[in-house]
Amino acid sequence: MSINRQSYKRSKKKRKRLWLWIMTPILIVLISVSAYATYLYNKAETVMNDSYTPVERNTVKAADVDVENTSILFIGVDDSSKRNFSDSSRTDALLLATFNKNQKSVKLLSIPRDSYVHIPEKDIYTKINHAHAYGGVKLTLDTVEELLDIPVDYYVKMNFNAFIDVVNALDGIDVEVPYTFSEQNSKDQARAITLKEGLQTLDGEEALALARTRKMDSDIKRGERQQEIFKAVLSKAISVQSVGKYSNVIEAVGKNMTTDLSFNQMKSFISYLQAGSGINIESLSLAGGDSYIDRIYYYQLDEAALAQTQETLKNHLSDTSKTAKTIDINNSTSNN
Repeated sequence: MSINRQSYKRSKKKRKRLWLWIMTPILIVLISVSAYATYLYNKAETVMNDSYTPVERNTVKAADVDVENTSILFIGVDDSSKRNFSDSSRTDALLLATFNKNQKSVKLLSIPRDSYVHIPEKDIYTKINHAHAYGGVKLTLDTVEELLDIPVDYYVKMNFNAFIDVVNALDGIDVEVPYTFSEQNSKDQARAITLKEGLQTLDGEEALALARTRKMDSDIKRGERQQEIFKAVLSKAISVQSVGKYSNVIEAVGKNMTTDLSFNQMKSFISYLQAGSGINIESLSLAGGDSYIDRIYYYQLDEAALAQTQETLKNHLSDTSKTAKTIDINNSTSNN
């Protein structure tokens, strides 16, 4: 009997050691993940609070946003370190996103930088990218609101450095390059970037070159490329394999971004995009043609097409009763 009890005790100790060997690494991983998540949360909150830059406007927004009937203007500004981060810089990209939670959909509209529009406050007609040079974010928002006849609730403004750093922090993005071309880099060095036609992984400088170039096509095609790059960044950022890169992404964004979205509001949009694969992201564009006024090039918007786009966006911001067909974010289609 004593031999059996000793054997039983030895067996029990072995099972206990085995249990500790199994559970210890699991507990370490869980603790590490929890600590990393807390670290990221605190870091993101600090960065977003530093980036929070509200704009004095006539509209009053709620303290907490629900991703429903909401619009955000993404403003890409050509104010890199080479340009000394000038407040009077022009916009290089304008991308409006409207959200409809009930439809689980997002509509992306690229606004060509040379679009001939009315600039309120200044009461002049010129290229839309001049609005930022004349009156910063506020005048840019006012101009887009007047052009599209819808409210723009929030803005996110980023410069070249932020874009490059975010793409690099994600270890690049996968994008289809439509043709072989050479383009200047962020330091304006001519033909510094050469890309070959085809699907490939681009780093920050290469992605910026693809987003900026328009030598071989048009402003509309340029807007389409920017939308595809935006989707590629978004898809990579919310993927599981990018979790370990979030710290670098947060740093990249925080140094070169301003927004009037609070940290809690930003979390609402991230949660919405991470809610599942059934988010329909539809691309829109503004039809028009080349025009010269006083020997200056402009992109003349087609009035009938503009009216149709206005109606599409208004319906998307107001219609919460219809359910749109949902598709995977990585396989979203264009409607141009």
